[in-house]
Order: sequence, then structure tokens, then C-alpha cells
Amino acid sequence: MDKYLDILRTYWGYDSFRPLQWDIISSVSSGADTLALMPTGGGKSICFQVPAMARDGLCLVITPLIALMRDQVSALRARGIKATAIYTGLTTDEQHTAIDNCRFGDYKFLYLSPERLQSDMFLTMLAQMPVSMIAVDEAHCISQWGYDFRPSYLRIASVRQLFPDAPVLALTATATADVIDDIQDKLCFREKRVLRMSFLRKNLCYVVRRADNKEEQLLRVLYGVSGSSIVYVRNREKTKVIAELLINNGISATNYHAGLSNKERQTRQERWKEGEYRVMVATNAFGMGIDKPDVRSVIHLDLPDSLEAYYQEAGRAGRDQQTAYAVLIYNKRDDGKISQRVNNNYPTREFVRTVYAQIANYLQVGIDSGMGHTFAFDLFDFCKFAHLPMLPSYSAIQLLMQAGYIYFMDEHEQSPRVMMRCSKEELYEVHLSYKEDQLLQLIMRNYTGIFADPQFINDEMLARKLGMDKQAVNELLISLSQRRVIKYIPRMHTATLTYLSNREEERLLIIPPSILEERQAVFARQTAAMLRYAQSTDQCRSQTLLAYFGETDSQPCGTCDVCRKGKKLNG
Repeated sequence: MDKYLDILRTYWGYDSFRPLQWDIISSVSSGADTLALMPTGGGKSICFQVPAMARDGLCLVITPLIALMRDQVSALRARGIKATAIYTGLTTDEQHTAIDNCRFGDYKFLYLSPERLQSDMFLTMLAQMPVSMIAVDEAHCISQWGYDFRPSYLRIASVRQLFPDAPVLALTATATADVIDDIQDKLCFREKRVLRMSFLRKNLCYVVRRADNKEEQLLRVLYGVSGSSIVYVRNREKTKVIAELLINNGISATNYHAGLSNKERQTRQERWKEGEYRVMVATNAFGMGIDKPDVRSVIHLDLPDSLEAYYQEAGRAGRDQQTAYAVLIYNKRDDGKISQRVNNNYPTREFVRTVYAQIANYLQVGIDSGMGHTFAFDLFDFCKFAHLPMLPSYSAIQLLMQAGYIYFMDEHEQSPRVMMRCSKEELYEVHLSYKEDQLLQLIMRNYTGIFADPQFINDEMLARKLGMDKQAVNELLISLSQRRVIKYIPRMHTATLTYLSNREEERLLIIPPSILEERQAVFARQTAAMLRYAQSTDQCRSQTLLAYFGETDSQPCGTCDVCRKGKKLNG
């Protein structure tokens, strides 16, 4: 243990491990595959970072959260630890640099999104790295029975085959018994091993408020509970509407959703963390990886899809162990809304086939073609083109992803791309200004393959090296594009759709029951459990949540609305 404590003190400045951290570190250090269940804010990253520092070789960290990757890589580098990350938006050269550093540079951590593992070419390069340990964050995403299943996580099994001696540490804050078994199965655990902390949050008061006017009740809660807050709603437009409502009532607020640019999301998140905004009104795109310990309330205006999702989102309150409140605002109209979600999330097979066929018509992809091609894909425009409802269409796309036909990446920011239209010889015949020539020379020196395919470029780096601002570089690129010297695809915030196999006739699509009917049944049970929690008036909220996660011997919390009501009645 002394070796690991020395690492903890040297790099993190702590003298001791938190409860369960040492058990997890000891387990994975012995070479055992380990599943660790730790509530939000329990110190998960230490559990793989410390043992990885004690081993020779590289720790591969798989996480779906780009913001978390950046934060953890920055934090590790600040401690003098070599770490890097590969994610969508990096240029080809930046990716190659990161790969070479991991192969030859004695790096200790490589952070990846699970989507990276979709590429066989990337797996080939990964096989050349000295991987000695694999950490899988948000491990519930690999389970078909979890609330946030992501097909890309299933490729982690391929990585295990490349490094059979590397132990796996899977980490999650929420998992039922079925999910716990499924995670270990999908990650090919050599032996089952689960280490867990209790899901009990003693400092968190769970409250359900019934209200016909939810907005009025929201204001009452925020006036009554001071301090930083997160308000969760179901859709992007509502984040803006509720934020404006709060501002108009004297409460500083901003909004957050996946449709904002990376820069805008990061700016709003930082300003909220620093206290410039009291309230963040957000969809469920906000929260994972957010390290703000003094959140005093998390308020849900709409019911989440499951108690797993609710527990994780509510758990972002009170990480400083001081009293905090998790408030769910509910009325009878929610009953019909949550029932409708089952139909929206799991449409009929016929509807899924229709969406598949209409996607091909929209993108003009013929039978037996399309494999490997990526298209910009505007879901709203597609639904308008095909005369299809939005929510079931989105769900059909998710089902087609899970069946392995397509890969859809929701709105994300893409760096600008450039491809040369002229050969080097032809460039001598083109009249270029001094600045245009400088820019082209810099691009050709820094981006290999620029004459064959569009390459992601780092316009900030180009501007810095040329002593210009980004807008001036953008204007030069547009000018060169208009003169057909280059093909220029500006920075975009867009969704993309990739064909993973050639287009088939829709009648030949295979959608297994495990993807549609079985998942639909699980989702129906999850939403029903969420609804029972909201409707219940006679069982301790904390006990209900703990029982859902398998802790059946807990005592009433004494602080939730049900317990307080009981005290008044008996008092």
C-alpha cells in the first residue's frame, strides 16, 4: 500500500484514500477485472489513475465525455503526468501526434471516446501501444438493460482481445442487478468482481412537489433554497424559456443543451461554475463530469426516463457533503407524457424500415452502395422531407445504429476542412497574394494528405503562426475556395450520419428482438418505476431509490418530504 500512498501524496497531495478507493485500487493492481459502483462525486478517477501510475505502460481510458477528457488530461498534465486524448474534431496530424506520443513517448494515459473504436484502422494503431490497463467510465452505457445504452461501447471487447493481460476497471455511479451482470459479461470479465459503495446520500433531501403550475412552484423552490442550482427540462427550447422566466423574476440564469457550440457550452458552464450565474437550466446533456461541489439544489421540471437517470442527475447536488435538495416537480399531466415516451422511443418495425428507406432517398444513396460514407444530416429537414414525426424518427435512427446499419452522431462542432484542388505544379500558374501564399504553404507543410482528401485544420494555430486573427484566415480560405484553388468546408455545428454497411432493401433489414421488443419492455419498466416514485406519498424517497438499486435494508432518511410529513402527522 505504501507505493500507492506515495503516488497519491506526490501527485494529488492527499494523505489517505477515501472509503472503497483502496479496495478498488488493490483489486485492479492485482490484475483482477473489477466493476466499481461509486456514487457521483465519490472520487472515481483516483481509482484508475493511481494504479496506472504504479504500472509500466499506458492506461487506456474510455469515456463518452469530451469535456471530461479535456479536464482530466489538463489536470494530469498540471501534475506533471504525460496524458493525451483523441476525440472528434482533432486534425489528422493532431491525432497522429497523440498516437505517436503513446507509442514512443512514455505516456501514461490515453483518453478515447468509444466511437474511436469503430475504426479498424485505429484498432490496428492501438495494438502497437503498450497498454497495461483499461478503464471504462460510465460503464452502464455498455449494458442493453441500462438507461443510456450506447452501441459503440460494445467494441471495447475488441480492445480486450488486443491486450488480454491488461485488467479492466469499469466504473459507474448507477447500476441495477441486471446491469451489473451485463457490464461484466459485455466486458468479458475473467471472473466476476464487484466493489460498491452504498447509494445512500445522507446530506441529500429528496422532495416531490405536486403543482398544476410548475413554473410557479419552481420559483418558490429557488426563492426558498439559496445557492447554486441546476434545473433539468426535456427539450432545448424549454431551457431557453425557463432561463428567461428566472431572469425576469430576479434570478440569474443561463441555459445549456447539445445544440450549442462547444465554445458556447464551455463558456456558460464555466460562468455558472464560477458563480456568475446562479442557475443552469439544461437538458440531460449537462452534468456528467461537472465538478461543482456546492450545488444546493437540483430541480427536475420534467420526469426523467428512469430512476437511474434521476439518481445520477439529482446526485450532482451536495457533493461538498453539506445539505442539498433534489426536487421533482410533478403533476398528473406527466402520466400521459411518460407513457407516450415508450411509443416514441420504440416505434414499430414497419416505421423503422420506412425511416431507413427515407434516409437513403434523402441522401440519394442507392441499393448496394454507401458503406463508409459520412453525410451531414439535419434531422428536422429530413423529417420535413419525408413527412415523418420527429421523436419516433430519431428513435428509429438509434435502433438502426444498434442494429449496425448506420452510425449517427448528434450535433457536434466540426473543425474546418481543406483539400487542395490544384497540384503543386499548377499552383505556380495561380496568382496568389503574399498572405494567400503564406497560408497555403503553411497548410501544405502541416497537413499530409491535403491533396487527396479534405483534412481537418486548426485555424487557430494557422492564425497564430501567421500573426493574423481567425476571421482574416477564414476570409483568405473563402477567397481561395471561390477561385477553386482549394475546397473549403467551414467550421460547422452539425449532425452526421455514416453508413456502416451498404444500403439494403428495407424489407431485408434485421432488427433483433433484443434491440426492439426486449428493450421496449425494459424501458416500460423503467418509466413505470420513475412514475411510481413521483406518485408515491407513503414511502421514504431515499428508501425507494436504495431499494431500486438492491439495498433493501435501509432505514427511513427522516429528511425527505414523505418522512417530514410523517413526523408532522405523528408529532
